[in-house]
Parts: sequence; structure tokens; C-alpha cells
Amino acid sequence: MAEGLSIEHEASHPALQHHFENMEQQREAGALGMWVFLVTELMFFGGMFLAYTLYRTKFPADFASASNHLDLTLGAVNTAVLILSSLTMALAVYSAQVGKRRNQILCLSITIVLGLTFLGIKAVEYRDKYEDSLIPGRLIPGRPYNPAVQEHGTAYDKHKLHMLPGATVKHVEMFYWIYFAMTGMHALHMIIGVGVLSVILFFSWRGRYGPEYHNPVEISGLYWHFVDIVWIFLFPLLYLLGRHLEHM
Repeated sequence: MAEGLSIEHEASHPALQHHFENMEQQREAGALGMWVFLVTELMFFGGMFLAYTLYRTKFPADFASASNHLDLTLGAVNTAVLILSSLTMALAVYSAQVGKRRNQILCLSITIVLGLTFLGIKAVEYRDKYEDSLIPGRLIPGRPYNPAVQEHGTAYDKHKLHMLPGATVKHVEMFYWIYFAMTGMHALHMIIGVGVLSVILFFSWRGRYGPEYHNPVEISGLYWHFVDIVWIFLFPLLYLLGRHLEHM
């Protein structure tokens, strides 16, 4: 008898769409749709990772020289920020599942702030590359790719490229094409994620999500974790490549 009442209650939930029999079926369909979407995203980023691997194999010294010019501290801080944001996102999902509305709102707010922090740090990195004329090609009018090269035996200058033996400025540019393509697309996904979580936060504030209906929070969490995982691969590939050769 109690089971029948529960099913009837689920069927009458205002969030239940007409083409689903109950809330559980709707939740499973939403999760499946997000997983299918993430598979397509994985193939998209996989193409860029393949391009990176091929060019890194072809120009190892050039890619190491370019990688050593990236700011390792900012990259490491951004990595820590995203790992923390994954924790707060997971806590937001859990809070929605158990009906802790206040904790849910707090965790979503912290996750959004951490996402904006990541984007702010990335903007600082992009500004540094602009000042050092490392934007590839002529993407920035009036500021073409034209980096200064550190001469051997001169005082260390963080704004100049320190070229390893066999590296050329031309081939270093290929690294920065891939760097801006990969980190730019990742940043775009972060912006979309922050936008989605802002909408989720708005509806959380209005008490829309709880134990019976929390699917939007869950699938948003899946998307956020995917974006974080992509960065976990980007950080070592872009920032740690050839780091041991930096002071040779």
C-alpha cells in the first residue's frame, strides 16, 4: 500500500515530464544523456591531445622550451582550485540528494567562486603571453608572434624564451597554437559550467531541488567533474614538459 502511494506521489511531481513514468526513469534518462554528451566531448578533446602528442614527438626541444616559459605556480594553483571545486560540487550534489538546502546553496556558491577564480588566473596567464608577444600568428592585431630570446650567458629574464639546443622560435610557435587551442576550449567549457551552475543556484535558492528531484544538480556535477578531469591532463602535459631541463 505504501509503495503504491509512493509511486502515485512521484507521478504527480511537478518536475516529472509527461513522457516518463516516474522520477527515477527521468533521472536515469537525464544521466544517460549527459554521459553520451561527455563521450562526444571526450572525442573532441581527444583530437587535440592527439595533435599535441604528434607535434611534441616531432619537436621535443621546441615544446620543452615553450613549456618552461609557462608559469608553473599559476598552473599549480589553478589545479588545486579545480580539485577543490570538484569536492564542493560533489558536496552540493550530496546535499541535494539528502535535502540539505542550505548546504547545497553554500557548496554551489563556493564552486562558482572557484570556477571564476580559475578563469581569473587563466586571464592573468594570457595577459603575460600577450605582453611577451607569444600569441601565435596574428590573432591579436598589432601584436604578432614575435618573442624575445634569452641570449646564452646573460642575466635571467622571465619575459624571454630560454631556448634549448635544437629549438627554434618558429617551432615554439606550434606549442602556443596548441596551448591556446586546448586551454581556450577548456576555459570556454568552464564559462559554460559557471553559467549552468548559476542557473542551478538560482533554482536551489527557490527550493526546487530535494531528495525527490535533484537530477539537474547531478548532471551538472558530471559536466563539472569532466571539465576538471580534462585540466588534470592538461596541466602536466603543458606545464611540466621538460621542466627538469629548465636550468640546464
